[in-house]
Amino acid sequence: MPLSDQEKHNSKAMETASQVTALVNQARAGSKSAFEQLVDLFHEDIFRMVYYRTRARMDAEDITQEIFLNAFKSLSKLKKVEQFRIWLFKIGLNRIRDFYRKKRVRSIFGAYSDDDNIDQSDTTNNDQPEALNNLMKHEFWKHIGLLLEKLSRMEREVFLLRFMDHLNIREISQVLKSSESSVKTHLYRALQKFRKESELINLLKEEVTSQ
Repeated sequence: MPLSDQEKHNSKAMETASQVTALVNQARAGSKSAFEQLVDLFHEDIFRMVYYRTRARMDAEDITQEIFLNAFKSLSKLKKVEQFRIWLFKIGLNRIRDFYRKKRVRSIFGAYSDDDNIDQSDTTNNDQPEALNNLMKHEFWKHIGLLLEKLSRMEREVFLLRFMDHLNIREISQVLKSSESSVKTHLYRALQKFRKESELINLLKEEVTSQ
């Protein structure tokens, strides 16, 4: 009897999880080759997460590199090897917070010129990851930015992790070190605010129908 699509998906997920666990154990034992394979497996996910939050390709590339360097140096501190992906997201969020904290400090002390303070979003398809080309439109990000400003910090992070980074409720709970019920509450509140953004919803509909 052939496997259903869901069974195939579950089987592939288990195979990937087993592969990741083996690679993490090898990397912890000192194998740089194993860690490089882990980077290959998760680089796109982590880069996308950073890019959604910085919207500047060069910053995203630098921060992504820092995340993996940090992970490599701290690998011995990872207690549950099967949670390597979640652990990467935790490191990523901390690095992004550091990035914005330093940026605010530099801005306060005049380290930026007026030109530097202009939105550095990448808006041309020639300078973006192929997977993001359909989303990197000025109007789309303009409205996303307006929406995110209306969300609390937790609502914003839960919203991004769920719909931009494609984490499930349990994974978001682990990344944010918060209960699943709290995550669901913040997600519900964020969605309520999202549904009031008719222009953004229309942009999303146009994006889907154009593909």
